[in-house]
Amino acid sequence: STKAGRLLVPDPTVTGDALRHGFRSPMPFQPAYDYSYDGIMRSVEQSRQRLGLARIDILLVHDIGRLTHGEQHLAHLDTLRRSGYRALEALRTSGEVAAIGLGVNEWQVCDEALDWGSFDCFLLAGRYTLLEQAPLERFFPRCAAAGTSLILGGIFNSGILAVGTASAEQPLHYNYAPADPAVIARVRAIEEICRAWSVALPAAALQFPIAHPQVAAILCGARSADELAASLRHYRSAIPPGFWSDLRSAGLIAEAAPVPASTKAAS
Repeated sequence: STKAGRLLVPDPTVTGDALRHGFRSPMPFQPAYDYSYDGIMRSVEQSRQRLGLARIDILLVHDIGRLTHGEQHLAHLDTLRRSGYRALEALRTSGEVAAIGLGVNEWQVCDEALDWGSFDCFLLAGRYTLLEQAPLERFFPRCAAAGTSLILGGIFNSGILAVGTASAEQPLHYNYAPADPAVIARVRAIEEICRAWSVALPAAALQFPIAHPQVAAILCGARSADELAASLRHYRSAIPPGFWSDLRSAGLIAEAAPVPASTKAAS
């Protein structure tokens, strides 16, 4: 899997590893967004060189949306619709890419894209989690009708569902920024039910989103082998059905949200 539309342009003025554009890196590059036919093709070729691969399984258009581009969003989306999408289709038709989609933080831009494109999958970060389920009513049914599967990233909502509100890590993070009081209060309410059922908050956060039949995979970034082992342990841990019922009764998960069907997630 790789992304397209966000090119890395050499910049000899870059020094050190200061935080730039949300990333900390000493590499002397600046991002340049290009969602045109040529921009998509250049991005794919650069990915091939970096990966050392002749074929890519999944190609995702990177960070198109209002969150990243603000007032330029509509212009970028129009470029993708009129130009870049032709490149996506050509790559998929030729077999150079097996599947195409978007990799974004906003479900709304994926919903817009379904109006004019045929996509195999969307990588959606942080928008269908134990903490929020806004896409459930409109967007997920549209994906099902289109045959578009979902890969979910950001299932810990940038950290707050991984560490909980009692963590010594301050400030608590939600959606790449310090969490506001309303978000913290909602997580605390979820934690109360976790304590009542002896369920680890990260276990609930891992198991909840993949229970939806439209979700093909979840991503849980790990900084170490220990974090990966912890995620596997949480994913496989037993969670009583009553836990999910209490969350629903308290209005902490959507009424229509599917929950794990058994007391233990598949290993």
